[in-house]
Amino acid sequence: MECEKWAGKGKNIHYQVRDNRNGYKAGALKEGLKHLYANECEYVAIFDADFQPDPDFLLQTIPYLHHNPQLGLVQGRWKFVNSNECLMTRMQEMTLDYHFNVEQESGSSTYAFFGFNGTAGVWRMAALDEAGGWEGRTTVEDMDLAVRATLKGWKFLYLGSVKVKNELPSNFKAYRYQQHRWSCGPANLFRKVFFEIIRSKKVTLWKKLYVIYSFFFIRKIVAHIVTFVLYCVVLPTAILVPEVAIPRWGIIYIPVIITLLHAAGTPRSLHLVVIWILFENVMSLHRTKATFIGLFETDRVNEWVVTEKHGDALKEASKPLINPRFRIRERLHILELSVGVFLFISGSLDFAFGKYRYYIYLYIQAIAFIVMGSGYVGTRLPNT
Repeated sequence: MECEKWAGKGKNIHYQVRDNRNGYKAGALKEGLKHLYANECEYVAIFDADFQPDPDFLLQTIPYLHHNPQLGLVQGRWKFVNSNECLMTRMQEMTLDYHFNVEQESGSSTYAFFGFNGTAGVWRMAALDEAGGWEGRTTVEDMDLAVRATLKGWKFLYLGSVKVKNELPSNFKAYRYQQHRWSCGPANLFRKVFFEIIRSKKVTLWKKLYVIYSFFFIRKIVAHIVTFVLYCVVLPTAILVPEVAIPRWGIIYIPVIITLLHAAGTPRSLHLVVIWILFENVMSLHRTKATFIGLFETDRVNEWVVTEKHGDALKEASKPLINPRFRIRERLHILELSVGVFLFISGSLDFAFGKYRYYIYLYIQAIAFIVMGSGYVGTRLPNT
């Protein structure tokens, strides 16, 4: 109805839908650009359904593309409208603020590389076409396109000043699905583009090393695995082998520095940094699992579950957010509960026989796993 209203005023506007989910988001974007009116355009702006761009978004982004023919993409920043909805959304805000303030900003300012975030960005059609268009071979079609466009010599620009409102998932189950896709997809993409990056002739050796080592290997693979293995496997297991001594710099000093650097991106949440660490350690379990699924292409490698967003439903709901009659089997997450029990047992052994006082951390982390595994995190709309 909105599109028909503007079309009646003489505006060149179209509303398109498709009758299948082939290729998921990549398939939808690919099919959308097949229309004649889309191919006549020089640029394409992309927004997910929950994004709310300001009226002057194109005025703030298109000039950079217009005046610099080497630019293939202008990426805007995400601004979260529901970050105060619950503790889980506050934790997500801290993680994503670091991603935009540090990872995206550094990749853009040093002319290295940064991935397209899949939304709140404008692509030059020429760059999109030269890169081969949208591909559905992984669940991170945005990153896939960014890598292929980079290998063709196109440059990207990140504009932190251009903020687009959007919503964070406040349902834990939805967040788990999202993190599975965001962790599995990059690992699987790394497997598929490794030799493409090596063979590229339009990219310098330095940029190839940056994309392979820093962007993919360290950030998308090692970071997830190291976090989970160190704090949820090595540390509790070391209690069973008292002869093994883990140096303090490895479990305290370096992690504290890294954590403070991450948390600095969201100053208003510095007082929540301990809770954020516990939350991220729990999520590292799923990210590690998803990373291995992507690397070895197991059954769930191309699983795509649309991330549930509540929108205005929470404002309109008059019932409690957590329905006490909610089915226990749908609330419980066995994987988190199992790790929580393991950490609790390890902490108890350290309390009784250990000498390093690891049990202080192990008990707290075990509680975090059990609480999240019991479904008492995030919000939930009442059943209707």
